[in-house]
Amino acid sequence: MPLTMGDFPSEVQVAFLLYSYMTDSYEGMSGTYMGKDWSNFEFLLELHEIDNKLDVFYFCKLIELSMVKYQSEQSDAKQKAEERRAKNSAGPGQTYTHNVQG
Repeated sequence: MPLTMGDFPSEVQVAFLLYSYMTDSYEGMSGTYMGKDWSNFEFLLELHEIDNKLDVFYFCKLIELSMVKYQSEQSDAKQKAEERRAKNSAGPGQTYTHNVQG
């Protein structure tokens, strides 16, 4: 049975909420996902009158870490798929095979 938001402690639920409010940050030329823009995090804590700021910050950083890892894995998989596609579309005469018998 999959987890629901209610299965998590209140600090984690608040962390997910605040994390969803923050904007994503991407590297300019390559478009690589860099994580969230944390410039408005303190404002969000004050707005929602969060008392345990350190715990919420910690859980937000854990969420961001897992998201950056996930985005990186997706990007790597996409790049490898494009490389395989480019290699396979090189046409006949471009593919080299070696038969090694021993």
